[in-house]
Amino acid sequence: MTLQTSRAIRIDQHGGPEQLKLVQVTVGEPGPGEVRIRHHAVGLNFIDVYQRSGLYPMTMPLQLGMEAAGVVEAVGEGVTHLQPGDRVAYASQPPGSYCDLRVMPAKCVCRLPDAISFETGAAMMLKGLTAQYLLKRTQPQGGLQPGDFVLFHAAAGGVGLIACQWARAMGLQLIGTAGSDAKCALAKANGAAFVINYSREDFAARVKDITGGRGVKVVYDSVGKDTWDKSLDCLAPFGLMASFGNASGPVAPFAPGLLGTKGSLYVTRQTLFTHIATRENTQSMADDLFGVVTGGQVRIHIDQRYRLEDVQQAHRDLEARLTTGCSVLTL
Repeated sequence: MTLQTSRAIRIDQHGGPEQLKLVQVTVGEPGPGEVRIRHHAVGLNFIDVYQRSGLYPMTMPLQLGMEAAGVVEAVGEGVTHLQPGDRVAYASQPPGSYCDLRVMPAKCVCRLPDAISFETGAAMMLKGLTAQYLLKRTQPQGGLQPGDFVLFHAAAGGVGLIACQWARAMGLQLIGTAGSDAKCALAKANGAAFVINYSREDFAARVKDITGGRGVKVVYDSVGKDTWDKSLDCLAPFGLMASFGNASGPVAPFAPGLLGTKGSLYVTRQTLFTHIATRENTQSMADDLFGVVTGGQVRIHIDQRYRLEDVQQAHRDLEARLTTGCSVLTL
């Protein structure tokens, strides 16, 4: 077996950004169902913070990172959809993308269209596939039709800016929330029909004003604790509360009876990795994402770039809500 060395970012225990260490690791040949990829760019996501901090407990030591783009160097037995030399991108378990070179399962790795750069590919997969499953696969009773109102929290973030543009392409009236006027303006420029600065406005009251008192069909919420209660008040009867993150902390337990008194509401907690559990689902969702990006309906905003060795600062910026759009590690 040929062994190569690679830089990687690893943690040996849960904690703050100071736990992120640059180390040298050895990388071997791919086994059955695996590929070896040399990365050109790596994506940063809030799930990386959750795994580092211990909100999502992980086995140590842990090499972080959930998405990247690069070139296939070698394929293992049974891998038929990829070959050496292919440009690829992925969002995938297990973690480990914060590195130059890795061996990983092939099923969630997709060929990257020539029209999409490595940096864009690295920035778009986890966030873009998340926007896809939310808007296309996590829908309220009766589905979503052009003209319907939806509420999207953290609309100026990586997922949010993609969702704003995609919702506009679908004809939806997306109401985006963000924590500053500048972030609200960014969401509006990217397709949000309405924006609310929830640091100084009561977003539930504003949603009722915007919708003429009816409420929205669905709330997409990655913020968690700070937005949960008022989000339920934004929903129309039979509306769907779709939780997909915990940026402000996990949602407190609540009595299911509350959903009845607020209008026979539905609640779901979604995660990307259920949706991309099969090769077929992953490719179908990625094809949809690649289509809207290459077609110009969705533009991927890379607003922050960090060197691999500056990953601690990248995590500090993420946690301090200093970032907009997508962030990447350059190699």
